[in-house]
Amino acid sequence: MLIAAPSFAQDAAVAVEAAVPVPDKGDTTWMLVSAILVMMMTLPGLALFYGGLVRAKNMLSVLMQVLTVFSLMAILWVAFGYSLAFTGAGTAEDVTFFTPYIGGLSKMFLSGVGTDSVVEGFTAGVVIPELSFVIFQMAFACIASALIVGATAERLKFSAILMFIVIWFVFSYLPMAHMVWWWGGPSAYDAPSGLLFGHGALDFAGGTVIHINAGVAGLVAAMVAGPRLGYRKELLAPHNLSFTLIGGCLLWIGWFGFNAGSNLEANGLTALAMINTAVATAAGVLAWSFGEWAFRGHPSLLGGISGAIAGLVGITPAAGFVGPMGAIAIGLIAGLLCMWFVISMKPRMGIDDSLDVFGIHGIGGIIGAILTGVFAAPSLGGTGVFDYGANAVAEFSMGAQVWNQTLGVVIAIVWSGVVSFVAIHIVKALIGLRVTDTDERQGLDITTHGENAYN
Repeated sequence: MLIAAPSFAQDAAVAVEAAVPVPDKGDTTWMLVSAILVMMMTLPGLALFYGGLVRAKNMLSVLMQVLTVFSLMAILWVAFGYSLAFTGAGTAEDVTFFTPYIGGLSKMFLSGVGTDSVVEGFTAGVVIPELSFVIFQMAFACIASALIVGATAERLKFSAILMFIVIWFVFSYLPMAHMVWWWGGPSAYDAPSGLLFGHGALDFAGGTVIHINAGVAGLVAAMVAGPRLGYRKELLAPHNLSFTLIGGCLLWIGWFGFNAGSNLEANGLTALAMINTAVATAAGVLAWSFGEWAFRGHPSLLGGISGAIAGLVGITPAAGFVGPMGAIAIGLIAGLLCMWFVISMKPRMGIDDSLDVFGIHGIGGIIGAILTGVFAAPSLGGTGVFDYGANAVAEFSMGAQVWNQTLGVVIAIVWSGVVSFVAIHIVKALIGLRVTDTDERQGLDITTHGENAYN
């Protein structure tokens, strides 16, 4: 017994150590690669996509806005953004009125987030380093904020767009991320969670959090700022569609990290999200191109790459919940309806959303979010909704799920709309929104940044 006692103690210590989840190197590598891919979507993907769509005299202004917004959001994310989005009450006794809407500051400046801290993904006991999750979500926050730049391109003050996006980030992006994505994880599935997560709204990679949220912000900002000089009177054509194609293709490739990375581990579901991202985007290209061919008599490159973005946006909330055939259907529908909105509805609205941020990201996000409730059905090839309490796929009700999805869409539209309306008026009152007419006619590259894109 004297010899056996130390043996039992050693076995117990080994058992305790084995019970502590250890990140898999493959999962960790995939998350870091995914974060890099998402950052590539903004720099240089979105920058070139937007840069090619504006006139030559405003090329650098758009590049500078995207670059600066990315950098600013990265700092704000690690300072307090991550904490507000992904912390909260651990038990029902700790819940306050604000718990479903926003987190706390316990991880401000990444306090307590070290190389040994982990977070659980969507499989019980499977974890990744918390720092890999921080940087992955940082990349999301950066591109969501940078999307807004396209709505007010070619006319806003540099300081005005930065101030507006900072206010929107704090009061719209962070609460939406918390409401949709914050929960206790599979091992604490019955712990408090964000408002929309608790209601059962599905958003695999950011249809509501990113695309609807940013799309509505862009629409509101464009409406309050007013149209560009010469809008619908002069030709305001893109100056370099080659840049736009390159940027759009970088977005497409980066989106594999955006969607497939959102599974938070590398397995079969990750592969499903990846193939869904590929085929939905291809369907969006074909839908917009052939739709434009039918209605306008020509399939344009701008239409084709716009269809790709529409397909990407549409599949984002559904990527891990639908089958490839459902993904194709979503891509086709998103491509056609976004094309219809941009070509037909936008001129009637009279709002100069310069680069169709709402027309593609807002409308595509709404379509994708609602159709997730349809094509997630196992009868249509979807994965259904996993019940962590029963440890099995739950019985699926399409009507109930579509309602949950619609609720998420409505809350995202209203929340972002109100925050954006207040934010843009605060900026207007404090520093003004627009450059002078003379500066706008001369171009923001030289008047704001003191340089030209082409010499």
